[in-house]
Amino acid sequence: MGQSNSAATAMTDTESMISLRNLRVSYGEREILHGIGFDVMRGETLVILGGSGSGKSTLLRTLVGLERPSSGEIWLKGKNIAAISSGEMDEIRKKIGMSFQGGALFGSMTVGENVALPLREHTKLEDSTIEIILRLKLDQVGLSGYENYKPSQLSGGMKKRAAVARALAMDPEILFFDEPSAGLDPIIAAGVDQLILELKQAFHMTIIVVTHELASAFLIADRMVLIDKGNVVAIGTTEAMRSSTHPRVRQFLDRIAEPAVSEELDYLQMLTEEHRHPGR
Repeated sequence: MGQSNSAATAMTDTESMISLRNLRVSYGEREILHGIGFDVMRGETLVILGGSGSGKSTLLRTLVGLERPSSGEIWLKGKNIAAISSGEMDEIRKKIGMSFQGGALFGSMTVGENVALPLREHTKLEDSTIEIILRLKLDQVGLSGYENYKPSQLSGGMKKRAAVARALAMDPEILFFDEPSAGLDPIIAAGVDQLILELKQAFHMTIIVVTHELASAFLIADRMVLIDKGNVVAIGTTEAMRSSTHPRVRQFLDRIAEPAVSEELDYLQMLTEEHRHPGR
């Protein structure tokens, strides 16, 4: 009996939670994602890396159903969400949580009302039950006692935590983060990273994080995907990415500027030097 339980656990640990197959997304005639394909395993934290304009935000929006792919497949919980109705997608959204870049909290609502919103929208729970759940969720993110505050009364880091509490309200199986450390000072950002690690350990959720913050990415990731110009350049563990010799991976991780940008900086430096030392 113990052997079959172990086998079942092993199978669960290696089960694919999301599968992308030849995913393409276009805006008008411009294709943004060019046939992307990879799997996200159950219980892992996958970090999607990429520079500005790489397509990582479009990929995230497509994964949560905010963008429709022009072709390809996205298998999530046994359904191809690229080809299902909006009603079926609404049902799947109840199983996923999303923490947006700026928090996206409603300023006219209290923190507690923000966290309770998904429960009021998607369940028929009694108000007293919702009250208990929202307090539990706020406690899980370190905001116990802040349910009556307005978002404007919170610091940047606290807003991020409140957004995470709202994303957790429906006990999602998959949690998405869009630039969780953006706009935060290093100490507050480290606190958000720690929160993500704690959520993973406590709830064994599948977590997908879009970021360009390398320190954060290497801390929280089990695996990483590097997106560049709408293509998957590399995918692998943090160790594999660190040791990669792929030119584009090395350029991103070592923060090497594009040649054109380097030339512009050299030109600006030359102008600055001439300004400081005229006639030189």
